[in-house]
Parts: sequence; C-alpha cells; structure tokens
Amino acid sequence: MYQYRRRLTREVAFGKIALGGYQPIRVESMTNTHTMDTHATVQQCRRLYEAGCEIIRLTVPTEKDAENLGAIRDQLRRDRIDTPLVADIHFSARAAMKAVEFVENIRVNPGNYAAKQKFSVEDYTDAEYREELEHVHEEFAPLVEKARKYGASMRIGTNHGSLSDRVVSRYGNSPEGMVEAALEFARICEELGYYDLLFSMKSSNVRVMIQAYRLLVRKADEELRYAYPLHLGVTEAGDGDEGRVKSAMGIGALLEDGLGDTIRVSLTEDPVNEVPVGFAIVKKYNDFHLVKGDRGRLPLKQVVESRNLAAEQAASMQEDLPFDPFTYQRRPSALIDIAGVTVGSDKLPRVETAVRTPLASHEEVFEELVQRLAPEKPLDAIRSEFAEIRVAAENDLALLDDLLKRLGDAGRFVSAVTADTAIFISLLDKVSKARLEIVEGEMLGTDFLKHLAGSHRAVMELSFVHEQSGESVPAEVLASLAEKLRKQGVENLMFSIVSEREVFTCRKLVQVFKNRSLDYPLVVRFRGRASGRLENLIEGSIQAGTLFCDGIGDMLSLETSLPADDEINLAFNILQGARVRMSKTEFISCPGCGRTYFDLEHATAAIKVRTGHLKGLKIGIMGCIVNGPGEMADADFGYVGAGKNRISLYVGRECVEENIPESEAVDRLIGLIRDRGKWVEAR
Repeated sequence: MYQYRRRLTREVAFGKIALGGYQPIRVESMTNTHTMDTHATVQQCRRLYEAGCEIIRLTVPTEKDAENLGAIRDQLRRDRIDTPLVADIHFSARAAMKAVEFVENIRVNPGNYAAKQKFSVEDYTDAEYREELEHVHEEFAPLVEKARKYGASMRIGTNHGSLSDRVVSRYGNSPEGMVEAALEFARICEELGYYDLLFSMKSSNVRVMIQAYRLLVRKADEELRYAYPLHLGVTEAGDGDEGRVKSAMGIGALLEDGLGDTIRVSLTEDPVNEVPVGFAIVKKYNDFHLVKGDRGRLPLKQVVESRNLAAEQAASMQEDLPFDPFTYQRRPSALIDIAGVTVGSDKLPRVETAVRTPLASHEEVFEELVQRLAPEKPLDAIRSEFAEIRVAAENDLALLDDLLKRLGDAGRFVSAVTADTAIFISLLDKVSKARLEIVEGEMLGTDFLKHLAGSHRAVMELSFVHEQSGESVPAEVLASLAEKLRKQGVENLMFSIVSEREVFTCRKLVQVFKNRSLDYPLVVRFRGRASGRLENLIEGSIQAGTLFCDGIGDMLSLETSLPADDEINLAFNILQGARVRMSKTEFISCPGCGRTYFDLEHATAAIKVRTGHLKGLKIGIMGCIVNGPGEMADADFGYVGAGKNRISLYVGRECVEENIPESEAVDRLIGLIRDRGKWVEAR
C-alpha cells in the first residue's frame, strides 16, 4: 500500500515469450476484423506487430472461425510474424476445442462458457447449483486436457455483467461473483494438474474492476496452488481522452499495487491506437525492474515459493489500511467553505488548476485566469473552479492585488501558492485559499504557527513537497502540524502532498490522519513532469485517479504542461472515471471485434455529438449481442449490434426496440431518451 513491490507470480509460457515472474509487463491488443476474412485479419495483425504489440487476440465465435485460425497463423508465420495469438471464446465449447490447436493461448469467459446466461433472477437450490457446476466440469475438462496436449496456456477472463445466472443468484453481479466464477474454473484446472493459467477481471466501471482484481488476489493466493499472472484491462473504456484516462486509472491503480503481468487498453478506435497507450502505461513499472535487475526466467524454486510470497503480501494488505481495498467508501472529512464553494464531507470533489504564467506578465495572467475560470459559464460547467497563482516575491503581492481587482467577483476563485512563510501570512487576507509549500529540511518555527491562529479570509492549505524522504515523513510532518493547529482552534485548513509517488504518500497521510482522528479535507495534487500530452494524461490518471477510486480526496489540483482546456478536461475525466463526479454523459463503448457488423467507431462518434451534454446519463454502445446487454451492466440506455447494419435499443437490460436499421438507430435512440424523460436541450 505504501511502496511499489510487484506481486511475484508463476511464469507461464506464451509462445515465444512468457508472462509473470520477472518478465516485463506485456502489452496486447485485439483485432476487430472478421476472423473468416483471412486477408484483412492478417493485415491488421501485421500492423499491430509493426506497432510493437506483443500479444494479438482474435475473436472466435464459431467452429468455422476456429478452423480459419490455422490459415491466419500460417500466413503470419510465413511473413515471419511470430507474435503469440490468443483465441477469444465465449459460448462455443466446440469452437474452443478447435481453436486451441492453432494458438498459444485460449481465453474463456466463465460467465457464459457451458453455463446459462439469460439474465434470469431465479434462485438456484443447492442441488441445482451443484448440477450446473458438474455440467461445467464435464464441458470444460476436455478443453483443459487438449490445451495441455498442444502446449497452450489459458486465460480465465471474467467480465462484470456477463456472469452466469447461477453465480449471480448466489453472489450478485458483483466483484465477489466475478471472483467466484473464475475460481470455479481454476479449481477444475488444478484438479486436472493444469497450471498454465492467467486471470482477468474486467469491467467498464473502473472502481468495480479494481476491487475485483484485488479480491481475486486475496482469495486465489489463499486457495490456489500458485499465484497466477494477471491480465489487466478496463473493458468498454470508450474512445479519445476519456478511454485513455479510464484505462490508465484502472490498469495503473493495480500496477501501483504491484498487480499485473499483461495489459490491454480497450479503445473504440483502430486497435493499433491501443498499443502506444499500453506501453505508456507500463513503461514506469518495466523501467523499475530494469533498474533493479529483476529480469530473466524465474527459477523453479521461486515458482514454487511464489504462491507463499503472494499470500504473505495479500495478508499484509489487511494490516492497518487507510481504506477498504475491496469496497468503495469515501474518506470522512470536515466540511469547509471556500468563497461560497463547499468542500469536503459528502460534497463533490472540486477542481483546481495552476496558472503557469508568472505574475509579472500581468495581461497574460489575466487572460489565462479568465480562460480557466470561465466566469461566463454556469457554475456546474466543465471549468476550473479555482485557479492557483504562484507568488514568489514580495513585489508580486501588489501585482496580485491589482489582478484581483480587475477580475471582480471572479477574483474570489483565485488561490495563491508560495514557499515563503512571510508571503503566505500576507496572502491569508488577500485570497480565498492560500497554499504554503513546505520544503523538506526547512524549519517553520513556532512563531509562524501563532500567526495562523487568528481570523483570516483564506482557507489555508499546508502542502509538503516530497522528493527524497520515505513516504512516512510528509505524513508525520503534516499530522504534527494538524494537531498543533487543531489545539489552536484552526478549522479552515486543508492538507496535500506534492510527490512523484502521490499514491503512496497520500495513502500514508490518510493512515496517519486516521490513527490521530484528524479529518481535515485533503487535496490530491498532480504535478506533471513530462512534456508529452499522452504522458501527462497517463500519469495524472494513475496518480490522481487511483486515490479517488480509493475514496481519498476532496479536491483535485493539476499542474501540467497541457493547455488549459486539456488540463481542465483531464481533471473532470479523472473524477468521472472514478465515478465521484459526473459532469457529462458516460459512454460505455466497446472496441469492436469480429462479432461486430456495423461501423462502431462512426456510430460512437455520432452518438457522442448528439448526447454528450446529458450530464450523468450512461449510454452503452456495444458491437454485438453476445456480451452487450451484460457488459453495459449499469448503463441507462444501450445501442447494441443485432446483425449486419442492424441495431437493438435497450433501456437498462430490457430490449425495447429490436433489429432496426442502423441508418435510423441514432435518431430512435434520441427519441427513446426523450420518451423516458431524460432529455435536456444543450445550453
């Protein structure tokens, strides 16, 4: 929880490469061509190979598609493309039995492989439950034996929303149900002496996805013979920045926990676009192991011991945690008021961004503030609710006064930061929020604390700039200051840490505050050090998004090299991805595959243009009927492929219009939203 340590897993052969152990975290993608179209599929595989993709997955809906995998594989090998191939199987056991002959790995979904999935709510008796489980064993065991014969590994891939009716009847559509579904299949594999396994626990809801993987690790490492590798991914993440942010948040949160051996970023775009995003996500973690020298094949002794080590790590997660890793609960905090905006407690997390222009460039600062604060927009619009200015010297104070006067009422949403204690005290009567950066190794002095006990206009934020020390140092320093100021009766107070290891330092701060009964609100701060746009999106999503998914944070503050509009959108995308603040429509759109028979990318773009202003509404856009109704589990409305250029529309999980022409479908979806009273006109 407080420092990075990768979970040691059993190394699993995967064609020319291996997964788990000390191997690099692999990046994979999936074709969206029809598997019967050999030429198109080979061409797309070649493009993925050229992009650096390390594992390529293909959908196999029928036995005929499975047969054609041989032709695809042979052509790729003739072209000297030896990237491992994965067959993606859902319902068809016959397709699986044929596909395993041609691929390095086979993925089965325990939610619909040899089990009922009709979204029934009927209860199962114990006898009925056992009977269906025995049927699963009979259907699945031959595939396990054949995978062993052909040297293929297997991914047991559970998806939220596509669990069998039997599992849902007992565990609900929940992380617990996802884990149990996977463990049922893993138990059969181990019973048959087959151990070339990996797991995945995917959901379009980032929080559910994180919780499911964590719960799987805890239960599997207690029960199973080995700690098996994990494939990570947020399914139906969408497209554009939203898809990249959600993927980075879910995958990155688990990588920070030390979990994950291979990843796939699922975007409703050309699958080649997924590859660079995947490598951007895993780079830091793979570089860490390069620096540490933890590369090479895992010795047999460590393979045997890896389960015990993983179990120890899982057990240590239960000790003195600052939050429950398996459920969501927001950290309790006091309620404070900043310029009429309530922060903390159960209020929406607020957004602050940093003005990069120095105060000396007076006109440029004014223009940037107006751009960020957008005072002409409604209060609930996507805009920076607070904009922070750096005050570096005494003569900046007069410039700040003039700037605030020019801004008029909007000036109350300007916050200020300094590392100088004397300037900080002056700021307390000028702005609505003043932040002091506490630099490691510098003394504040008791006289300084006495100045903070009086009546001031500003809410104070004490911020530790963490660079060299261990994670506990900033937490102990800030907790000590909080206790002293609490004794002085100071209430309008917030705390934060500026760190490259924001996840670990903030978790430690929450733990120390919890142990000392300190409930001051916390600001999650991300200071981007990269110059590239993608790198800022990825690292900001991981460091800030992880904390909000864990229930930590009352305000999000970003300081990056991104343009102002991009930075503001990133902040709101992170909060929406964590499901803690819905500021626009949530699109749950799949990346498409060989089961999709309409232009999914074009349809997604058209729906977003028409419905993107419907704040808080969730719309599922799914390529096919196989998993669509289940995997858009919590969507309000669904747009699901029903055949070639045919669409079915859903309200929740209920199909209300079947098999309508694609040319009419978007208009019919809008009409459906209107009919159900969910439509508002764009402002």
